[in-house]
Amino acid sequence: MLLSEQAYKKIDRELSKFPDDQKQSATMASLAIAQEELGWLSTEVMEEIANYLDMAPIAVQEVATFYNMYNLQPQGRFKLTVCTNLPCALRDGVKAGDYLKRKLGINYRETTADGQFSLQEGECMGACGDAPVMLVNNHRMCVQMDEPRLEALLDELKGQADAGEQK
Repeated sequence: MLLSEQAYKKIDRELSKFPDDQKQSATMASLAIAQEELGWLSTEVMEEIANYLDMAPIAVQEVATFYNMYNLQPQGRFKLTVCTNLPCALRDGVKAGDYLKRKLGINYRETTADGQFSLQEGECMGACGDAPVMLVNNHRMCVQMDEPRLEALLDELKGQADAGEQK
């Protein structure tokens, strides 16, 4: 088993929300649980989830590849996803992405050499009025990300990384 007993308990809680013959309804939650535990979703992990949900592995892969919140390769400790859809692009989303590329020395879909940061382009995050918008590790939304805010965020995350290394 690639997932822990704890992960399977969480998946079972998700399964309890649906009729027994609708296990596939827990696919997205199961993928999120696996990714939270492992950091990314390998083909083997998706196959394990498919078996647990009594689904064809390709059906689970179709879900994982459709949504950009699932990591299909290892990511840095901090995954930064910048919205570059039209409303954000018109309000400096592209500029924010370019700034992060310069500061981190990477392009979209790349990870820094130290493994701390991955940079992704994202789809609309539903906060167009607060553009440019970005997500940190798919959970924390950051808004109005001009250069000073981006710099402060990077400093904060680097501080967390440094504190984690000292433990």
